[in-house]
Amino acid sequence: MGQKIEHTKQTPLSNLRNHFLIAMPSLNESIFSHTITYICDHSEDGAMGLVINQPLGIDMSEIYQQLDCNDGNHHATHAVLSGGPVQPERGFILHSPEQQWESSLAVSKDIMLTASRDIIDAISRNQGPQKFLVALGYAGWDKGQLEEEIASNSWLTIPAEPHIVFDTPIEQRWAAASKSLGIDLNLISGTAGHA
Repeated sequence: MGQKIEHTKQTPLSNLRNHFLIAMPSLNESIFSHTITYICDHSEDGAMGLVINQPLGIDMSEIYQQLDCNDGNHHATHAVLSGGPVQPERGFILHSPEQQWESSLAVSKDIMLTASRDIIDAISRNQGPQKFLVALGYAGWDKGQLEEEIASNSWLTIPAEPHIVFDTPIEQRWAAASKSLGIDLNLISGTAGHA
């Protein structure tokens, strides 16, 4: 008697919303070198995230000036980050969930994403969220692209920790996230070798 062999479809990677993507050393020659990306949305159609550790070299005062926020100048020295290469002229704010604004979406119980101007006005008047991160642009992946990159060891994934997003100094976020895995990514080579 022969046994019937059933071919099963490979199960897709679980939803990575509210996870970090930690760039592996294989990405050292790319714009994602030493980045940590917070995944805001992930579905079978693709993924969207914000790089949370790449300062643009500008601060909120420049955003206020561009948007004519004349009502206030609070948090003027707060750094603005490069959220990724897609739509770098568009602003995105990750923030704590005390309030909602026009385009706020809950990513998790601890983190919301807003892309409307009203939150910038509120931040300038010191009436915004207690904790926030402002980024221009985002990182995006088409259907199956992120899963392929993870399978080729470009990224490590771990559940996101709000304290890394909001409370850890920008330059320490990549190391802090990799240490939560119990490893030091600086000790991993980006190239394969033979003994």
